[in-house]
Amino acid sequence: MSHDGHGADFDERAATWDDDPGKAARADQVAEAIRASVPLDPSMRVLEFGAGTGLLTQALREDVGPATLTDTSAGMRQVMEDKIAAGAIPDARVWDLDLSSGPLPDDRFDLVVSLMALHHIPDTDAVLANVAALLDPGGRVAIVDLDAEDGSFHGQDRHDVHHGFERNDLAERLRRAGFVDVEVGDCASVERGDGTFPLFLAVATRP
Repeated sequence: MSHDGHGADFDERAATWDDDPGKAARADQVAEAIRASVPLDPSMRVLEFGAGTGLLTQALREDVGPATLTDTSAGMRQVMEDKIAAGAIPDARVWDLDLSSGPLPDDRFDLVVSLMALHHIPDTDAVLANVAALLDPGGRVAIVDLDAEDGSFHGQDRHDVHHGFERNDLAERLRRAGFVDVEVGDCASVERGDGTFPLFLAVATRP
């Protein structure tokens, strides 16, 4: 699927994205899991990629420092800009950055987070390599996404390039991208009409 078509579809859904209370509840659950796995502090520079409307960063705001939110959908970026203007996500900025293709900015971060974004991006290894490049030494990545499933999560809504991820495979990809202390564990789950889909939290450190 073309990058543009993908973005346009999310553009249409952006304005009503947060109307689903389940999304905010899931972001809170995930933030809790990240807090339990990563030592956070208010000086940490955070990058959330594929941030959508910024719900995960919103849920982490009290615990971390300045935030940078990226998304390839202009509609999603507009929602985040509006939230920042309204004070809902203080000390944050929004970038149009595609982590699978770059070019990468000169900025560096202490923590990179992502919630349900990785399975939409075809080149997993490129994203992980670029995340490593954006982290200062000792920086951490915390990725939450779908466990491997049969494709029914999105059904006919064909946005996911990957039907989730095998945990061991993703851990190996993180190691190949240069990360150490890779841990992949249970995180939360998503209820959809046709079932419950478990999510994992993958945490790793840039040496």
